[in-house]
Amino acid sequence: MAIPAVPTGSIANPDPQAGTINTYQSVGTWIKCSDPAQPGVAAIADYLAALPYRVKTNCEPGAYYPLRDADLPYAANGMLAALTPTTMPPVSHRHIGDALNEKGISWIYYGGGYNAALSVANGANDIVSRVFAAGYCGICNPFQYSKSIMPDPDQRAAHLKDVLDLFADLKNGTLPAVSFVKEDGALEGHPGSGKLDLFEAFVQFVIDLAKSNPRQFAETAIVISFDESGGLYDSGFIQPLDFFGDGPRIPLVVVSPFSTGGRVVHCYSDQVSVVKFIERNWRLEPLTARSRDNLPNPVVDDDNLYVPHNMPAISDLFDMFDFGRGRDN
Repeated sequence: MAIPAVPTGSIANPDPQAGTINTYQSVGTWIKCSDPAQPGVAAIADYLAALPYRVKTNCEPGAYYPLRDADLPYAANGMLAALTPTTMPPVSHRHIGDALNEKGISWIYYGGGYNAALSVANGANDIVSRVFAAGYCGICNPFQYSKSIMPDPDQRAAHLKDVLDLFADLKNGTLPAVSFVKEDGALEGHPGSGKLDLFEAFVQFVIDLAKSNPRQFAETAIVISFDESGGLYDSGFIQPLDFFGDGPRIPLVVVSPFSTGGRVVHCYSDQVSVVKFIERNWRLEPLTARSRDNLPNPVVDDDNLYVPHNMPAISDLFDMFDFGRGRDN
């Protein structure tokens, strides 16, 4: 997400402080990565230019990009938040929700604690609402940054729901075509702040609910991914995709009647692979000319499945499925 201007006071300077190896001179939120004169930009741009294949920085001229979580421009009820040096202004860039809306394809973002966050945004001050609202992760909801969703009460009502609504839709067979699910903070298994066994229990509960409706599950693919790796060293291949690289590996698991199952798929994927899957499955065009969903699927050798010949490239996850299998398999 790029913004055309940024308040002063939160510009990142990743150049190291004198006498240190990697202590930033300024741990800010924003960087103008299209400008090589900006701190830290030239080194990355030079590295990308030196690679034996072409990698675009994909940075919009004159725009600032967040290097870390930016504060939300909207409260859960669609009201504008106060603008600070770390607040993302309302984002008008096209996103996957816009693409699905344009084709009339139903979708919902289910967020744990959303109902409580909405109540608090509307003035509730009781202890129950405030406790459950604290577990809602607004910055995890990409649509809460969106100018096409948040100011429109009809869009919010149609596409932003609580995880409790997910449970009901799974039981009733009323899921939309595309669902995005983010459990509350107590269940997310986030490194340093969550417990993995609680996250696993939540995932198992969702899978069991999905399977309890055989007709619905026969047409369902559940893609389970993680927020981040936990910061540990990763010896695996990490592909430079653009200015923002790619990061250490995180788990991704597919549960579906159409999953090939029982194996590890080595084809290089990224969180944007989920977007590519949605676009291919519902025949949607890439979101923008600059976004990562334009990257091709990897072409690899059998003796080196991790490293694409056609870098930069990321999978659309279709190699994790066998859509020729019958529903009764």
